[in-house]
Amino acid sequence: MANILTPEDRILTTHMGSAPRSPALLDLMKARAEDDYDPVAFEIRVTAAVETCVREQAEAGIDIVADGEEKTSFILYVQDRLAGLEPRPGKAFRGLGRGAPLFLEDFEQYFRTAISEGMPIADVPIVCAGPIEYVGEEQLHRDIENLKTAAAKIDCSAAFMSSIAPSGVGANEYYPSDEQFRYASGEALRAEYEAIVGAGFLLQIADPFLPALFSDSRLTSADAERQACAYVEALNHTLRGIPVEKIRYHVSCPRAGAARTARLPFVDVALHMLRVNAGAYSFDAAETRYEEDTELRRVVRLPAGKVIMPGLISHANDIVEAPESIADRLVRFADWVGRDGVVASVDSVPSWRAAARPKVEPEAVWSTFEALCEGAELASRRLWS
Repeated sequence: MANILTPEDRILTTHMGSAPRSPALLDLMKARAEDDYDPVAFEIRVTAAVETCVREQAEAGIDIVADGEEKTSFILYVQDRLAGLEPRPGKAFRGLGRGAPLFLEDFEQYFRTAISEGMPIADVPIVCAGPIEYVGEEQLHRDIENLKTAAAKIDCSAAFMSSIAPSGVGANEYYPSDEQFRYASGEALRAEYEAIVGAGFLLQIADPFLPALFSDSRLTSADAERQACAYVEALNHTLRGIPVEKIRYHVSCPRAGAARTARLPFVDVALHMLRVNAGAYSFDAAETRYEEDTELRRVVRLPAGKVIMPGLISHANDIVEAPESIADRLVRFADWVGRDGVVASVDSVPSWRAAARPKVEPEAVWSTFEALCEGAELASRRLWS
């Protein structure tokens, strides 16, 4: 996969998938969620938003672009694509109560203000209440055509489209076991995975489940290991037959944009992450509590021919980091896996998701992308000098 994603003379750049939405698009998304909207106007706005987003990525210097997930919010996305799911307003999110490992009681007000408020579409838990079936063909076709059209108008190395991992579609209230629920979800989502790859794009699997296992205080270390092994086996079954060089696997840390006093044991996550049949592995690497470069180098070995895409810029503040600092971190990752095994990226972007009051202003987002690209250029000069 290094020969596809990484040229021989420099480090490529990408991001985790999401980008800022315009106020006009957010208004239409809210109206659509309330089933009070003009479908034609919505489609026109989404098409224009994708074209603008892809162009701005290219102008910032990003090599491997995406549609910015301009099309929808996560809540609408999973319900559009899979039958058998329904929202449960009032149901608590798993792991966010008092005493949860990533949050203290002192942060409850922070959570309500910084994470939940300002979102045009209510962020509510989703549950499986019936048989899972893929029903998103129409929306998927629209998304593919929008990205194809936008990417054809710019110069880029590749384009990718994100899709949810089988674990990320909700809580199980229908199938006899969570394992059966995951396999059923995976079989349904294969239609989307295969269509994305068939359209000529890289497929990004966005997975919040694997890292969440290792932050769940209800699980012992042995239980987390056992469930992680079973989950990776199920995910690889879902990905069967899809060329690994077409797959980016992204582990998204749970509620990564919020205050915390505990650190996710990322080395444990990484050991299982690398067992997924993908060609590239994407993970947060910028926040201090997750920056474990030394431990990663000591314990984890990247399989031959694979690529890592560390998120080198934090999504949680407006600071535009110095390109020289980004270059230093890229060189350290290259020392670990080899210069052809690194693609520069940014952290997960819940702060830039469908929010009316984003924590990071859109102008800062594009500036961080530019800084990432400048840092990658500096690192490339050092690594290929």
